[in-house]
Amino acid sequence: MNLQLLAQWSQIVGAIVFFVAVVAIWNKWIAPGVKAYQAAKNAEIAEAESRRERMRAAVAEARAEVERADADARTIQLRIVSTVEAERARILADAKAEAERIVRNADGELDRARLAARDRLRIEFIEKALARARGDAVSRIDAKLDERLVIKTVEDLTRGRA
Repeated sequence: MNLQLLAQWSQIVGAIVFFVAVVAIWNKWIAPGVKAYQAAKNAEIAEAESRRERMRAAVAEARAEVERADADARTIQLRIVSTVEAERARILADAKAEAERIVRNADGELDRARLAARDRLRIEFIEKALARARGDAVSRIDAKLDERLVIKTVEDLTRGRA
C-alpha cells in the first residue's frame, strides 16, 4: 500500500508541478504577449478613430468652403447684374445727353431745312451713338445687349421728336 500511496502522491505532485509550470509559462510569456497584442490593437483602433474624426473635420471644412464659394459666386453674379444695369443706364444717359446737345444745335437752323436736317441729325446721332456705344461697350457688353440699346435709343428718339 505504501507504493500505491506513493504513486498517488507522485501523480498529485506531478499534476501540481505541471499546473505551476503552465501558470508560470502563462504569466511569463503568453499573458504579456496577449496584453501587448491587445494594447497594439487598442492603439490601432484609437488611431483609426482619430483619423476618422480628422476626416470628418476635413469634410465639414470642405463643405463650409463649398458653401462660401457658392455665396461668393452668388455675390459676384449680383455684382455683375448691378454693374451691367449701371453701365446700361450710363450709356443711355450719355446717349441722351448727346441727343439733347444735337437737338439744341439743330434748333438754330432754318425752318425750311428743319425736316431734312432733322433726318440727317437722326442718322448722324444713330451713327455716333452706335460708334460711341461700340467703342465704350466692346469690353463691357455683348452684341445682344448692344443691339437692344441701339434699338431702344432710336425708338426713344423717334417717339420724342415725331
